[in-house]
Amino acid sequence: MPRTYRFVIVDVFTDTPFTGNQLGVFTNAAGLSDDEMLMLARELHFSETTFVLPPEGDGDVRMRIFTPVRELPFAGHPTLGTAFVLAGPLQKVILKIETARGTVPVVLDREGARIAFGRMDQPIPAIEPYADPEPLFAALGVSGSLLPVERYDNGTPHLYVMLETEAEVATLTPDIAAIGALVGPTGVCCFAVEGTRLKARMFGPELGVAEDPATGSAAGPLAVHLVRHGLIEWGEEITIAQGAEVNRPSTLYARAEGDADGITRVEVGGSARVVARGEFLV
Repeated sequence: MPRTYRFVIVDVFTDTPFTGNQLGVFTNAAGLSDDEMLMLARELHFSETTFVLPPEGDGDVRMRIFTPVRELPFAGHPTLGTAFVLAGPLQKVILKIETARGTVPVVLDREGARIAFGRMDQPIPAIEPYADPEPLFAALGVSGSLLPVERYDNGTPHLYVMLETEAEVATLTPDIAAIGALVGPTGVCCFAVEGTRLKARMFGPELGVAEDPATGSAAGPLAVHLVRHGLIEWGEEITIAQGAEVNRPSTLYARAEGDADGITRVEVGGSARVVARGEFLV
């Protein structure tokens, strides 16, 4: 007999339904195999889908994250979106979510009964230089980057390319296949900065999405990147606009805390809205 699995669709890093980054959340995934989780992620075909399971450690729940092509140890919009879906029924102000990169606490702000905003503490990223960015510049169709191109990995790896203006970011027409061949399962975040406001686009074909509407796992390391290169101060919050080019405008907030001895905390926040509920027969 088919088994029934309920899911929720939530739009993340937005307060407006049908914008932001779509996420499917299977609220009780007990009994699903790895292959079945990947199959369901492919069926929904969002950039990520999460599967909620009983905790195994110090969390309130355990979460697995799948793109249409692979499982990820950690990702940002799935963590925030899953917290919005679960915190109401669980009556939580702080929801601790176990991921393959450790337990991630999400602090939730309420306006009456509605959860209005959430902030997650992300894993501290590993950082390394990217040795030969010229082929990547060619695939993106840009002449270079205003900051060094570096690789940050908090569970989902990303490369960062800083362009001069928002218009340059908005008019990018990258060779998506070439990017995938060059960097593999790594996102490429192109951005421009004006004070603490940023315009960003993220391309990740080998992660299962040609262009992502809102990339929480890239937002935290982006704040770290700006601090390390002197564009903002430790603890200063940045606001990231993303997704307009794929008709899913999104807003992300991020900040990094630390000092000359290292990074102590990376926080990413935003809003989310539940837009649908349903069930699959597996």
